[in-house]
Amino acid sequence: MKLIQHLCVALGLLAASIPAMADVVVKGTVTGANGEPVVAAGVVEAGTTNGVVTDMNGKYTITVKGAASVLEFSCIGYETQSVTVGNRGVIDVVLEEATSFLQEAVAIGYGTQKKADITSSVQSVKSEDFNKGAILDAGQLIQGKVAGLQITLPSGDPTSSTSVMLRGYSSLLGSTAPLVLVDGIPGNLSTVAPEDIESIDVLKDGSATAIYGTRGTNGVIIITTKNAKRESPVTVQYNGYASASHWLRTPDFLTADELRAKWAEGWTGKGDISEDRKYDTDWLKEISRTAISHNHNLSIMGGGKHNTYTANLTYNDNQGTIKGTGRTNIRARVQVAQYLFQDKLKLSAEVMADENNSNTGFNPGYTYRQACIQNPTQPVYIDNDPDKGYYETDGYFYDNPISYLNERIGMRRGRNVRFNGVAEFKPIDQLTFKALFVRKGQNSINGYYNTHKDVSTTEQGLNGTASRGTSDLVNNLMELSANYQQDFGNHHVTAVAGYSYDETTYESFSMSNQNFPTDAYLYNKMQSGMGLTEGTSSQESYKYNTKLIGVFARATYNYADRYLLMASLRVDGSSKFGKDHKWGYFPGISAGWRMNNEEFLKDVKWINNLKLRAGFGITGIDVNSPYQSLASMNYSGYAYVDGHWNPILVPARNANPDLRWEKKYEYNLGLDFAFLEERLSGSVDFYRRDTKDALYNYSVPTPPYTYGSMMANVGHIRNQGIEVLVNAVPVRTRDFEWNTSVSFSTTRTA
Repeated sequence: MKLIQHLCVALGLLAASIPAMADVVVKGTVTGANGEPVVAAGVVEAGTTNGVVTDMNGKYTITVKGAASVLEFSCIGYETQSVTVGNRGVIDVVLEEATSFLQEAVAIGYGTQKKADITSSVQSVKSEDFNKGAILDAGQLIQGKVAGLQITLPSGDPTSSTSVMLRGYSSLLGSTAPLVLVDGIPGNLSTVAPEDIESIDVLKDGSATAIYGTRGTNGVIIITTKNAKRESPVTVQYNGYASASHWLRTPDFLTADELRAKWAEGWTGKGDISEDRKYDTDWLKEISRTAISHNHNLSIMGGGKHNTYTANLTYNDNQGTIKGTGRTNIRARVQVAQYLFQDKLKLSAEVMADENNSNTGFNPGYTYRQACIQNPTQPVYIDNDPDKGYYETDGYFYDNPISYLNERIGMRRGRNVRFNGVAEFKPIDQLTFKALFVRKGQNSINGYYNTHKDVSTTEQGLNGTASRGTSDLVNNLMELSANYQQDFGNHHVTAVAGYSYDETTYESFSMSNQNFPTDAYLYNKMQSGMGLTEGTSSQESYKYNTKLIGVFARATYNYADRYLLMASLRVDGSSKFGKDHKWGYFPGISAGWRMNNEEFLKDVKWINNLKLRAGFGITGIDVNSPYQSLASMNYSGYAYVDGHWNPILVPARNANPDLRWEKKYEYNLGLDFAFLEERLSGSVDFYRRDTKDALYNYSVPTPPYTYGSMMANVGHIRNQGIEVLVNAVPVRTRDFEWNTSVSFSTTRTA
């Protein structure tokens, strides 16, 4: 505590240097929970620079503006407390010690739990520990901070998002991405701006994710956004940054002169690299640039005695290091909450909307590849004259990358809107009922055009090609749940039960055409292409509807902060499976033993936490595409029969009424530790995952089948590995604190 008192003295001296100005005198004493005086605690009049510090006996005297003034009492190592002066001349305050990280609330799905009581493999990262800098999305905030969670940016394309995988592959056909929940609602890592996030909790093992059934098989990432607190002043905050990106290193290819030297030595290349074209071109330099990006975030929040409100607006413009690549995004979020009937009822509503635009008509990866394999003695343009067109070779694998940059024009615009309303009713302190309704709409439109000069059109003798497409998705989600908690002496019990209904409708339309009279219209006048009369245009449309219904329950038990138990069960029904296999059952169970609270370790003061835990859970994997259990026929052209053109039907899919859930069985053994007043903490986990009845498309004979492949439950996948996380605070002084973390993980798939 001496170190804390020294820090308080420094904070107090800073507050004491601020001049006071007021007309009401307030006195009092500041003590800790143990009754001892808090020395050099800061006492500041809120919203002003008027402040004093407590003396050696914890006493203070301050002059404030009036009865409406609010005093803020603070000291490092204690929770800050705010008190309205009113008509009191004496105000005594008891400060609570700052919450241990073991007492922090961690989101575990349909509720929260103290970190000390968690029996599954769950890791939490708070906003103060997020990665700093130019952050693309929520994934980069925790990159490298969660053992076993791989977060990568698979390409330099700024229109892409981070790729996330937890504990390796669990499916042959299914997605590897974890379920992402934003304030309990399914979303993605780009749903909210990174600046708008309060914490990110990662549920890793099956015992933790079984409560989400089929959706939790790849793990669950729970994002909690920042929201205003009641009786808090209006706060306006702006965050912004600009960044520059440039290729630090590029492959060390031969320059034109170095290649000529090799030819002079007798080296003979193959294909397009066998001839000197008399020019000197740095192809990687031709396609690249220094990318300038900027981000702006504005938030407003505040709250009264019975309500809160939060508004957030973010705009970012990300350029790519390959010329012509980039994306702009604007996101907005508004959330309001009202407390009624002496706080027994809470009503809240939230609207989130975003629009993103990109204008890249070419594949950046393919363009980069073409720049890497081009002959450096080749010019960009014929005779190095842009008016004569692009220099193209006869080689099958070689295309001029600058043609791709300039002659492939494209756009994509996506708009997302999400509305959710929540009603929470708390008839007694131990019981809370919650109703959640969400409606999401996502639509996109895109257009792509290859001009008369593009390599694909010139090689095929075409006068431009174009495509246009649009899609629309509507999702309705309803969840009803009840939470209960109660203490019986040394026994602490919690329970949650609920019902979930999730329905999604998706539809899309696309068309293509070619041989346009001019490049002026791009993809905006599709009917002007000659492909409509030549029979080379195409049109496609598609629509599907899926439903997922779930019933879930979970209970936790804590005896004397030593013995911990959690059990859950979810039953999911999916419209995608065979008629006799639509329902799946997904149980989870885990237990923990807090050894540091046993008699034999209670007096070992340097051990703050030592918890052994074990868990087992079963989760399911849904089919990516609907209707896979049903037979299907497709139309394929027309046949002229008896003087009439008749459509031809061909088999497109075999029926499989036995199509059922993939199931992942996961075992986890872990150890959590915290030593030396929590300055050294972390966890070690050993896990094994077995995916049974893995879905895959297998070749089948025709006949007896009508189609040459069938989706069936046959495969088996096993993942196992070790995860180690160590957090440390090597240096903590009055003016400086150094926090660091190291993570290590292995994954073996068979």
